[in-house]
Amino acid sequence: MDNDGIEVPKLISSIRKVVGNGIVRSTIRKLGQKNLERLLGIYAGVDEPESIKERVLSFLLSEVLQKAASRFGAREEDLKRSLKDPYMRKGIANILTGIAEYGITRPQRLHAPFMIVWDFTKQCNLRCKHCYANATRSPAPDELILEEKFEVLRQLDEAGVAALSFSGGEPLINRDFWPVAKKAADLGMYVSIATNGTLITEDVARRLREIGVRYVEVSLDSPIPEEHDEFRGIRGAWNMAVRGIKNAKAVGLEVGIATTVTKMNYDRMPEMVSLARKLGVDRFIAFNFIPTGRGREIIDLDLSPKERTELLEYFYQELVKGGLQVFSTAPFYAVVSMKHLDDGGKLAPTHFAELQVPEKYMSAGFALAEFLGGCGAGRIYCSIEHNGDIQPCVFLPIKVGNVLEDGFLNVWQNNEVLLKLRDRDNYAGSFCPYRYICGGCRARAYAYFGDITALDPSCEFNEDLWEEIIREVQRVEAR
Repeated sequence: MDNDGIEVPKLISSIRKVVGNGIVRSTIRKLGQKNLERLLGIYAGVDEPESIKERVLSFLLSEVLQKAASRFGAREEDLKRSLKDPYMRKGIANILTGIAEYGITRPQRLHAPFMIVWDFTKQCNLRCKHCYANATRSPAPDELILEEKFEVLRQLDEAGVAALSFSGGEPLINRDFWPVAKKAADLGMYVSIATNGTLITEDVARRLREIGVRYVEVSLDSPIPEEHDEFRGIRGAWNMAVRGIKNAKAVGLEVGIATTVTKMNYDRMPEMVSLARKLGVDRFIAFNFIPTGRGREIIDLDLSPKERTELLEYFYQELVKGGLQVFSTAPFYAVVSMKHLDDGGKLAPTHFAELQVPEKYMSAGFALAEFLGGCGAGRIYCSIEHNGDIQPCVFLPIKVGNVLEDGFLNVWQNNEVLLKLRDRDNYAGSFCPYRYICGGCRARAYAYFGDITALDPSCEFNEDLWEEIIREVQRVEAR
């Protein structure tokens, strides 16, 4: 995950060590997120200091960054070039502030979430069997008006959120998407969209690029059109989605294919990866099936721990081949990848980060895995619903507050549910040696047991627990 010559994972690892200094931490705490973003801009040469104080503080911050960069031989010009991107400035400022506020933690606590998934609308033109949002044809009556959506965006920017992903429902069906997404990009956020792809015409693709969207993730569940259409509830959905992928690639957007894996398409994954390579997309992401929303109606289609582990092993081998980023939202993917590090493999600590770990950087790789920490629900990311409600994850339907009523940063930093999610030592699996790099899927734990700290039944170490669930499901069906 390099940025103009800077190896970001090693920069993060080095920053954590340098900011461990008490004086540095105290100074950063006093500066705050937005001031840090500005000072990073001054250091990168995109802003001019407006006072002697800013000039001095920018110099001191540059000393910290250069010291961190020198630990892995980065050139100052590369560091400055990477920080010209406002997304990078937001991300680095967030990490600096988080370490200053909470110290070095496992996994790392952040000042604000690195990324937000915004379920922008419940409105959708499809009717997917597994839809967590229970999307409908019409907008929900409590959907925020445009002015309120801009207020949500203002609060996210003030908090220092670096990446914003629009989801739904289908965000492209909502007219407010365009002005809000453009404003988010103008504020320096990395803007992406999760879409069914059916509405991405050539004109829509060009418009997405023009307003500053960087990444388009299209849902595709099978290489067979009829299978995808049946799962998505609309005839012709596959052809329209593939057309959308091609249109997005044609205008230079980064594109990914997202597939929710169930027993219905489990055997199709090699064909799906082959299709992703054929279409020339940048990324293939296999989503964990979570039995929530309409997904509860097809709980019998969930994979067993053995099936999931075998699939993750396959995805990892495809990742190593190169030419396509192959990820999974299953936190256990990090554990699978770490088993191959001794062979010079790649570490995949989350579904949006991949890095090669040479032997001499092995300890830094493990440190980064613990920094990112696998499941990011309520820790490095959270979701916002169509009405401003905040959830730890789009698949974890627990309201922890509302942006407009409670204030986003206040909820993020003080809500008891979110604080509990950040304490891996009090999970039911606190004995697990991989708890800091994986942590289990909190949404699956909650969906099956109603407890965010329960064991994740999809883990290969919890095979007995899964068998117990299957027996219970069979008993219920037999009644």
